[in-house]
Amino acid sequence: MTATMYRLQLLKPPPVVKSSILPKYSYSSFSTPTLHGKRLRKFSTVPHLCSKLDQLPESPSIVGDLLDYLNESWTQFHATAEAKRQLIDAGFHLLNENDEWDLKPGRRYFFTRNMSCLVAFAIGEKYNVGNGFHVIAAHTDSPCLKLKPKSASSKCGYLMVNVQTYGAGLWHTWFDRDLSLAGRAIVRSGDGSFEHKLVKVKKPILRVPTLAIHLDRTVNQDGFKPNLETHLVPLLATKLEETSTESKEKSSKASHHQLLMQVLSDELGCGTDEIASIELNVCDTQPSCLGGANNEFIFSGRLDNLASSYCALRALIDSCQSHGDLSSEHAVRMVALFDNEEVGSGSMQGAGAPTMFQAMRRITDCLAHEYVGEGAFERAIRQSFLVSADMAHGVHPNFMDKYEEHHRPELQKGLVIKHNANQRYATSGVTAFLFKEIANIHNIPVQEFVVRNDMGCGSTIGPILASGVGIRTVDCGIAQLSMHSVREICGKEDVDIAYKHFKAFYKTFSGIDRKLNVD
Repeated sequence: MTATMYRLQLLKPPPVVKSSILPKYSYSSFSTPTLHGKRLRKFSTVPHLCSKLDQLPESPSIVGDLLDYLNESWTQFHATAEAKRQLIDAGFHLLNENDEWDLKPGRRYFFTRNMSCLVAFAIGEKYNVGNGFHVIAAHTDSPCLKLKPKSASSKCGYLMVNVQTYGAGLWHTWFDRDLSLAGRAIVRSGDGSFEHKLVKVKKPILRVPTLAIHLDRTVNQDGFKPNLETHLVPLLATKLEETSTESKEKSSKASHHQLLMQVLSDELGCGTDEIASIELNVCDTQPSCLGGANNEFIFSGRLDNLASSYCALRALIDSCQSHGDLSSEHAVRMVALFDNEEVGSGSMQGAGAPTMFQAMRRITDCLAHEYVGEGAFERAIRQSFLVSADMAHGVHPNFMDKYEEHHRPELQKGLVIKHNANQRYATSGVTAFLFKEIANIHNIPVQEFVVRNDMGCGSTIGPILASGVGIRTVDCGIAQLSMHSVREICGKEDVDIAYKHFKAFYKTFSGIDRKLNVD
């Protein structure tokens, strides 16, 4: 059985039973330019982008809010939780995949999976059965170090923490950084139940020290080539002498150092014996900030791909913040944020799972009511369009020869449309045209990227989703430097440009798409 046939079998609709979903929160109107009760900060102002057709009002900069999001989102779990909070503040209704859904045109909804994957959507008031979905998809994970199930080790009087490498990181950049831990824990409650809690240790408690040059004289000539199993092991503390035989035996059997568990229990507000399980990332503690002589750059970890995730999230929220924003919309506007892209997307919370397509089918079925026609979901997919948003390679001034001569994206010059003839990116001539037409109408800059023929090409969730059920897809991203480093860089203006482009996509794609007929 092919992967596509198997996926389509998974997507067969269950019987539709209507029920009422009551909101668990009180929702705010979000009709003014504020986010979770605060007026948006204006770190910068992008030059006014005039529209040739439908005038989009000039938006305040979202750069300050992106910095707040990055500083809050040390892990994929925190990124999803913060997105969830902002959606609730904006008036979106929280759904549960385990419940029956009762959806209405003109309403806004979302759900999470594994607290590391999120799908949010707004249904146009003029939606008819079989109409399409306009989707922006990104991912919440970034290359990092993760604690092993048994992390405790000791060497030469030091308490060490054993880690796994996650994704294709530039691991040498993790040396000599002020590091800490964040992630989630399962905590036992007094009544015998368990609670899922996020945890973040803000102070630096870990460090991976380099070897002094006096003991590695040829490192600058031969290159720094650490062994990832033996050299990339963070220090936690100096080892304390254990006086009793009982404490020595207990420490030798423990999966994690007692000192580490005490630090976590202090953050969680529980006893160490109440922590049933942990799933933690090693994180850099240096805050995200503006940089450069003119404050034109963003210096941060995890720009790949939280910058794309946040621009997409805000574009969806702000494209339907007022009551009239969905009044003329025929489609469903959607954001899908996935986990595990950096390791191939093959998980229940990754883009390789049918999460997004199952949601699309459920939305289609839920809004069908008494409709008895044929192929509503299949027709909806044919009319849908996906923007796969993942950070792009900006031209590096010290390594210009690594880039194709005529496709060298620059920072501060707009989103980069990614092309690859071997389908490492899902962009086609048609999808690139439609996405560029949005930019053309609203006078938004856009760039294009092709990898050199003598170099390999990375990939994104675009081809995975495009091939899943055959949805039209364009791959694009914000240009950046130092991709997969512990500390990355992108242009401040590109964040606002991406936000404007994504917002224009939601507001105007329906009208543009009707003007082109391919089949």
